[in-house]
Amino acid sequence: ALDDLIGSSTGDEFAVFAQGLTLDLLLLEANRRLAELARRYRLQKNTDPEARLDFVVVDLDLGGSRRSLHTLSGGETFLVSLALALALATLAAPKSRVETLFLDEGFGTLDAQSLEVALGALDSLQATGCQVGVISHVDGIAERIGAQVVVQPEGGGQSRVFAQAR
Repeated sequence: ALDDLIGSSTGDEFAVFAQGLTLDLLLLEANRRLAELARRYRLQKNTDPEARLDFVVVDLDLGGSRRSLHTLSGGETFLVSLALALALATLAAPKSRVETLFLDEGFGTLDAQSLEVALGALDSLQATGCQVGVISHVDGIAERIGAQVVVQPEGGGQSRVFAQAR
């Protein structure tokens, strides 16, 4: 009887069901973030039974067509990834406060407008008390960051590291 309730003697079906509930919450929060970052896209669970814990992107500019995440450009992928990272931080918040978020690159793939939207979202996150660390070589980002850790190559595999405030 227990096998019928949870789907198998190993509990695999129940685990997938429980993970699916968490994925629903993640997608709900990620879509809330995407509404700010990239209004064109929404995320949905994949309807393929073999990929129940995967998701696809819904392109609102293309009549709500569903497509693979692999079809997104670099900048679009970055924005979707940022929305998911922010959603994960939000979901973790009731149990433990996410105090620091590091983003490594990705900003170079954004056009000027998307860069401004992404930086605005990070500013909002920082205003809630979360420290946001950004690793980037994009000049426009350095101008928006108040405190910086600068790594200056000196040759021969050596670098000098210093902090500077803007």
